[in-house]
Amino acid sequence: MSPSVAELLLQRLEREPPGPGGGLCSLEAAAALGLDHQTLVGAVKSLQALGEVIEAEARAATRWELSEEGAEVLRAGSPEVRLFRSLPPEGLPHSDAMKLPGAQVGFSKAMANKWLRLDKAAPGGPRVFRAVEAVQDAVQDGLRRVQEGDAAALPERERNELKRRKLLLEVTLKSYWIRKGRAFSTAVARQETDLTPEMIATGSWRQLPFKPYNFSALGLPPSCGHLHPLLKVRSQLRQIFLEMGFTEMPTDNFVESSFWNFDALFQPQQHPARDQHDTFFLQDPAEAPELPASYMAKVKKVHSQGGYGSQGYKYEWKVEEARKNLLRTHTTSASARALYHLACQEKFTPVKYFSIDRVFRNESLDATHLAEFHQVEGVVADRGLTLGHLMGTLREFFTKLGITKLRFKPAYNPYTEPSMEVFSYHEGLKKWVEVGNSGVFRPELLLPMGLPENVSVIAWGLSLERPTMIKYGINNIRELVGHRVNLQMVYDSPLCRLDT
Repeated sequence: MSPSVAELLLQRLEREPPGPGGGLCSLEAAAALGLDHQTLVGAVKSLQALGEVIEAEARAATRWELSEEGAEVLRAGSPEVRLFRSLPPEGLPHSDAMKLPGAQVGFSKAMANKWLRLDKAAPGGPRVFRAVEAVQDAVQDGLRRVQEGDAAALPERERNELKRRKLLLEVTLKSYWIRKGRAFSTAVARQETDLTPEMIATGSWRQLPFKPYNFSALGLPPSCGHLHPLLKVRSQLRQIFLEMGFTEMPTDNFVESSFWNFDALFQPQQHPARDQHDTFFLQDPAEAPELPASYMAKVKKVHSQGGYGSQGYKYEWKVEEARKNLLRTHTTSASARALYHLACQEKFTPVKYFSIDRVFRNESLDATHLAEFHQVEGVVADRGLTLGHLMGTLREFFTKLGITKLRFKPAYNPYTEPSMEVFSYHEGLKKWVEVGNSGVFRPELLLPMGLPENVSVIAWGLSLERPTMIKYGINNIRELVGHRVNLQMVYDSPLCRLDT
C-alpha cells in the first residue's frame, strides 16, 4: 500500500534538523515530492488538525510571470520590432503598413521610439518609412530576463511598463514553512471525532486519541427567511417573459370600469360573470367619470347590432352598465387598454405584452377558495398569427418554467375564437389539472379599437398559483399558504380548485 501525501511529507520532514532553523518550504517540498502544491497544502491542514504533529507558518511572496501575450512576445518579438522588420526599405502606404504583423499594436510604439517616419505629403497618400537602420528589442530582452528568473535585476520602470502592457503578471505565492511539532511522528494516527456507546461500555475510549473540540468553529446558519413559492415562481415567470422579448403592461389600477373589464372584451352585459354574486362592485365611486366616446360607440354597435362579420348579441346596450366601477376580475382589462393604445398609434407595430398582478372574485371563502388570486397574462399582436403560433408559444413558455407535460383542449370564451384550455400533469395529485386558458382574440374585440383587419392577437392567462403548486408538488391551498411562511402571508394565496 503506497503511503499517503501526509505520510510522505512527514517522512521528508523527519530528515530535517529540529529547532527554529530546521523545516521545509511547502513549495520546495511539493516540487521534491512531485506533487501539486495545493495537494500538499491539503495534507498540511490535515496534519494540523491532528494536534501538535507539525507546526506550519503561513507565508506570502510575490514573483513575476509572463502572461500569454508576454510569452508570445518572448517567442516572436515585440509588435513594434516585428512591424519595423516587416517594413521594406522603400516604405509602404500607411493603409498597407497597418496590415503588417504587429502593426495594430506596434505602430504607435514604433512612432514614439522614432523608428518610423510618416510622410503625409507622399504621392498617392501618407506613406510609412523606416527612420533608423536597425533596432534592439528591449521588450523581448526584458521578458527573457524575467523568464530566466532575473526579474529582480530588471529596473522597476521597465517592469512597470511591461506590466502596463499586460506582458508581465505579478503573482502572489502563498506557502507554508513547515517544522516538526512537539508530538511529531511519522505514523499518522486517525483521531476519533465521536464518542460512541460501545466506547463507553468497553472502556476503549481511555486509549483512543480524540480530536480536540473547536469551540470557535461557526455552526450552520439557521434555516430561515425563505421566499414564499409564489414569490419565487412570480420572479421566474417575469424573467421568462423578458427572455422571450415581452414588455410588461401597467396593471396598477385594481379598480376598473365594467366597460374595460367586460364590454371592450365583447362580453355581453347580461353575462353571468357580471352578476353581483361573482363580481365586487364599488359603491363609492360607483361610476367611471370618463370613457372614450368614439370607441364606446363602436363597442355599443357591435354588441347591439353586430358588425365586422358578426351579428352581435342583439340586445339593448346601456352606457350606465358600462360605467359601473368594480374590482377587476381579470388582468385582460389591462390587455384591452394596451391594445387600444396600440391601435391609436399612427402605424401598427408588432408587440408582445405580459402582466402578473392581483385580481378579485366574489367567492365563498373556504379551505380551497379565496376572494383574490394572481393572474399571469401574455398577449402577442402581429399579422398572420394562428392557433399554431399560440400552441408553440405556450409550449416554450411552460418548458422554460419546467413544466413539460402539456395538453390542449378546445374551449369557449366570449372574447376568443378559437379557444383552448391548457392542462398539465400534477405529480402530487397524479392527474391532469387545468393551468390556464388561451385563444385568439375575436374581431369584435379588435376591430372596434381600430387595429388593422389583418392583425391577429393571441393571448393566454393563468393563475400564478397553479404552476407554483405543480412545480413544487403542493396538493392544496392549505399547503401553499403554510409553505415555509407565517400565516400572515394568507393574503398572497390563491383562488385554486386543484383539490375540489
